[in-house]
Amino acid sequence: NAQILTKLFELCKFELLTIPLPSEDPVMDNSSDRQNGSTFLYFAYGSNLLKERLQLKNPSATIYCVAKLKDYKLVFGNHKGLASQRWHGGVATIEHSPGDEVWGVVWRMNMSDLESLDRQENVKMGTYSPVEVNVSSSRQDLSCRTYIMNSCVYAPPSPQYLQVIVMGAEQNGLPEDYQEKLRSIETNKYEGPLPVMEELEKALKKPKKERTEEIQSDD
Repeated sequence: NAQILTKLFELCKFELLTIPLPSEDPVMDNSSDRQNGSTFLYFAYGSNLLKERLQLKNPSATIYCVAKLKDYKLVFGNHKGLASQRWHGGVATIEHSPGDEVWGVVWRMNMSDLESLDRQENVKMGTYSPVEVNVSSSRQDLSCRTYIMNSCVYAPPSPQYLQVIVMGAEQNGLPEDYQEKLRSIETNKYEGPLPVMEELEKALKKPKKERTEEIQSDD
């Protein structure tokens, strides 16, 4: 798993060198799409920060902007204390916390991907609930869909899960102090097999048009 983490990190670094960092130029576009209901905005703060992770099941997702959610904090846990079998540790959620803030990525997605996104977040099983939140970019405030875990019992994440979040934060240029905060999060030091990481590594190696594998997610 250490080798897999290293390879994933190197792949992400390569992408940072070969693709431009996200621009907020799209913020001024596509308003007509949102008005006619063909697209929606999704605020990601966990593993879906990583473009390749989100696009595996939601191919329409495109970067909209980087933004922050005020008066919330990032925490890790499991729904009703049931440990994630896929990630072997706690997964990300957010909770109200005056004075704190959570940085993330706003993705623009087609309405055709809404069902798959809900399914990825286990909405029907009651693991997460979709909510509307107001986030702030450097240009404007935006209303976005995001997800909050129900009946969260705190638990540290696995190193692998945290690394995916860190890679997504680096890939999208989240503030450096926030990236440092993410890197400092304590993990459960799980070192066992984690097939999802191998799947993600394969997806990162593939050309974009071939990234059609599906990975179900706890986040």
